Amino acid sequence: MIIGPKYKICKRLGASVFEKCQTQKFQLAEARAPRKTRPKRGGRSDYGAQLLEKQKARFTYGLSESQFSRYAAEAMEQKGDSALALVSRLESRLDNVVYRAGLVKTRRAARQLVSHGHVVVNGRRMNIPSYMVKAGESVGIRQESRQSPLFGNRAEAMLEVKAPSWLEMSADGFSVTQKSAPQLGATETPFNAAVIIQFYSR
Repeated sequence: MIIGPKYKICKRLGASVFEKCQTQKFQLAEARAPRKTRPKRGGRSDYGAQLLEKQKARFTYGLSESQFSRYAAEAMEQKGDSALALVSRLESRLDNVVYRAGLVKTRRAARQLVSHGHVVVNGRRMNIPSYMVKAGESVGIRQESRQSPLFGNRAEAMLEVKAPSWLEMSADGFSVTQKSAPQLGATETPFNAAVIIQFYSR
């Protein structure tokens, strides 16, 4: 997906949408940048606020408009809280599980890792980043790929990993089991899922 200049998007949507913007370099650049003052014409409209939240979520997970709208539609068809269902679907993507497990440092790297065939689900090779990981399934790095320099310091990397409670890391750090459907609090996502559902409910 072509997304354009990341720094420009981060300035509009917030640094949390891209890992690249969560650096000291970006923060310093933001602090030094002159602030443009414009006359206010009232607060942002409901539509504008909803659109902003949707764009935050879409860029966070690196999804196209059609992909994201499909997830929203599926979440709204489920019984119960549509906002929680949306977050659960986004977090259950294979590339996101690989990222959340700390096997790589960014979601983009996780997507490439999956696409290039380095990831297995329940021991079977899987190269579809959008695959929905289910409770009880194990996700890990192929045995043949573990010798890659990318995983050379895996023991040290594990010390920095803070996997969410719905994931259980193996002792060697090369695989993770999804214990349940993803459950994230409102403070754990850089966007408001309930507002996004309102956007698609119009």
